[in-house]
Amino acid sequence: MKKFVVPCNFGGTVADFALHVGSPKDGVHPVQNQSDWLSKERGGSIPSEVMSSLEKLKQLADKNGVSFEELCVYALGAAQQADTKENQDGEAGTAEAASSTGEVAPDEDEESRKGS
Repeated sequence: MKKFVVPCNFGGTVADFALHVGSPKDGVHPVQNQSDWLSKERGGSIPSEVMSSLEKLKQLADKNGVSFEELCVYALGAAQQADTKENQDGEAGTAEAASSTGEVAPDEDEESRKGS
């Protein structure tokens, strides 16, 4: 069983909630029981995008004969890598834009400016 933390809605407030993904029964949404419990006991809801993504991953896992848990781990890892790359590209783009306009990038210190 794998644990994933997702931001869930609790009456307008967003807070992290741990979902546990294992080997769900066929014909049942992978986190349906957790979603029902979260709603009834805590007044929270799992975002529809997360529910949809998990359902698609379950279908892919079944279709390709792979572990649903491992596919979730792989998909989350790939998503995190994409986010990290996007953040790094955005930061690099900001520094490049600043240097092309003659502005000093935020991470440059006074000493490096004096040496230029």
